[in-house]
Amino acid sequence: MSAPHESTRAPEPGDAPVAPSWHGRLDARVDLLLEPLRRWRPTVWLFSVASLLGDFGMLWHIIGIGRAIGDSRRWTQAVTLSALMGIESLTVNQGIKPFFQRRRPTERGDSRFRVRKPRTSSFPSGHASSAFFASIVLAGWTTAPATALWFAFATVIATSRVATRIHHFTDVVVGAFVGAVMGGLALAGISLFG
Repeated sequence: MSAPHESTRAPEPGDAPVAPSWHGRLDARVDLLLEPLRRWRPTVWLFSVASLLGDFGMLWHIIGIGRAIGDSRRWTQAVTLSALMGIESLTVNQGIKPFFQRRRPTERGDSRFRVRKPRTSSFPSGHASSAFFASIVLAGWTTAPATALWFAFATVIATSRVATRIHHFTDVVVGAFVGAVMGGLALAGISLFG
């Protein structure tokens, strides 16, 4: 897959028109499909809150602490999750994103949503990556009903980034994939050394 990279140079008179890439067309199609949800108050609220809870992996740290409060033996898992999420965040935001200078769909996100606009590249989505990373790690420690909940949360957080126009759809798909792979590697490391 070629890197989704858009030039930051404005088109000049005489430039040949550039046909949108396959991922640009896909992003535009998904953006159009999400438009009705941007007009419905419950989803505006849901995606605003989900995007906020995804900032800095906040939801996943809260879940880790909440699980530990319910069972003191889980404090090690909570600390492990937070430490691993720090490593995942550094890897994605400082290790991967600098290679791609993809512009975000809008300068400040969709005005119907109150979200923080990150300063890093749009590709890949850090929210999607951390959400699926945390879901995979938590799935290794929990049973089926809770695992389904983690992935539901991750999906809503990832979708919120496209709905709020902070990310392109393909940013989120690749971010989710990166997070899932890193989560699988983290679980393998935990079982090997834990």
